[in-house]
Amino acid sequence: MERLVVLGGGESGVGTAILGKKKGYDVFVSDFGKIKHTYKEVLSLHKIKFEDEQHTEDLILNADVVMKSPGIPDKAPIVKKLIEKGIPILSEIEFTKQFTDAVTVGITGSNGKTTTTMLTYHLLKQGGLNVGLAGNIGKSFAWQVAEGKYDTYVLELSSFQLDGINTYKPHIAIITNISPDHLDRYEYKYENYIASKFRITMNQTEDDFLIYDADDEAINNWLKTNTTKAKLIPFSISQKLEFGAYLENDIIIFNITNEIFNMPTTQLSLEGKHNVKNAMAAATVAQLLKIRKETIRESMSDFQGVEHRLEKVLKINNVQYVNDSKATNVNATFFALDSMTTPTVWIVGGVDKGNDYEELLPLVNEKVKAIVCLGVDNAKIIDTFAGIVDELVEANTMNDAVKLAYRMAEKGDTVLLSPACASFDLFENYEDRGRQFKQAVQNL
Repeated sequence: MERLVVLGGGESGVGTAILGKKKGYDVFVSDFGKIKHTYKEVLSLHKIKFEDEQHTEDLILNADVVMKSPGIPDKAPIVKKLIEKGIPILSEIEFTKQFTDAVTVGITGSNGKTTTTMLTYHLLKQGGLNVGLAGNIGKSFAWQVAEGKYDTYVLELSSFQLDGINTYKPHIAIITNISPDHLDRYEYKYENYIASKFRITMNQTEDDFLIYDADDEAINNWLKTNTTKAKLIPFSISQKLEFGAYLENDIIIFNITNEIFNMPTTQLSLEGKHNVKNAMAAATVAQLLKIRKETIRESMSDFQGVEHRLEKVLKINNVQYVNDSKATNVNATFFALDSMTTPTVWIVGGVDKGNDYEELLPLVNEKVKAIVCLGVDNAKIIDTFAGIVDELVEANTMNDAVKLAYRMAEKGDTVLLSPACASFDLFENYEDRGRQFKQAVQNL
C-alpha cells in the first residue's frame, strides 16, 4: 500500500486525504499549526490518522508521495528534508487530476482571478453544464472528485498551486494579468513569479486554449520569447483584434467562433474597466464550451460579484463605504482607486510583500483626500504618501480605522478599504479583515 503524507490540514489537505483514502493509500496528515476542530472531526470520521502543532519526521519521511498545501514554502525544514530524500511533492491539483477525466478550466492571474472564476462558473452553470467550482475557492478539488459529482470544473489556481504541478493541464486556461506579487516567495525575482503563472499552459496541447490579456506587458513579453502549443485567444480593451475579444464604443465584440457576438458594457452587472476584461475572459470560455449567446448575455447582467472585492457595504450620511479587502497587492488597489468617482478616504496597510507604492501616486494625488494606515508597520506607506494627501493618520484596529475615516469623510465621499497588503499582522486572513470592516461600518 502506497503511503500518502499530506502536509497541511486545511481545505486542500483534508480533501486530498479523503480522496487518497478512497483510492487505497495509507494516509497521514501532518500540520505544523493547529488543525481546525471541524477538519479534525472529518478526518476522524474517515479514520484518517493526523497530528497537529508538530511534524514527526519518522511518520513523514517514509512517504511514497507527499501533497503539500500551497501555503507551505519550499524552504520549510520538513520540505527541504523531503526534497533531499527525493520524495515526490505534489500540489492538490496534480494529485487529484489522475482520478478524474472531467474537463477543467484553470484560471490564474495576479488580480481578477476570483471574479473571473466565479463569473465563468456562473455562466457555465446557467448554461446547463454539470459544473464544480474549486481550487483557491470553495470546497477542495480533491474532495469534490472523491465525491464524483461533476463533468466540468472551474479552478482558481494561485502561483503556489501551479508550482506543484508536473503533468496537469487545463483544457482552457486563463491568465487575467500579471503584476508583481508574492515576490517574497520567488527570491524577489519578478521573472520567477511570471514563469510560475505560465506553468498553467506548459502541458497544454493543440486541442487546448489559452485566453490572455493582450494589454498586459508581462504576458506579451513572455509570449514573445516562449511558446505554448495551446491555441491563443487574446482579449483587449485598448486595441482592435482580428481574433479574440475587444472593445469598440463600449461594446464588447467577441470574434472567437464562426459567428461574431456583441455585448454592450452597460449590460454588465459589474462596474469598472478591469471587470470588462474579466467578463471578456469568462464569456470566451462560455463560447468555447458552446453555451448559448442569450444565456451568456443574461448571466452577465445578473451576476452578483464577489465578497470583499469592491463590495458596497452601506451609505451613511451620503458617504459610501466600500470593502475591497481582497486587494492584497498594489495592482489590485490600483484598479480600486481607478474606479473611484468621488473624493476618497483610503484605508490601506498590512503585511507588505515587497510593495512599490510609486505607481499609485498619480491616482492618490487625483482621488484620495485622506489616508488611514492600518497595520503594524506603516513606515513605507507614510514615506510614500505623506506629502500627497491633506490628512494621514494611523490605526491599529479596524474599529479605530473606520471611526477615523468616518470623521474625515464628508457628504458625497467614499471610504475605501483597499489594503494593497496581506492581512496576517492584525487579522486571520483577508476575509476576516473584510468582515471586521463591514461590522465596524454597521456599528457606526
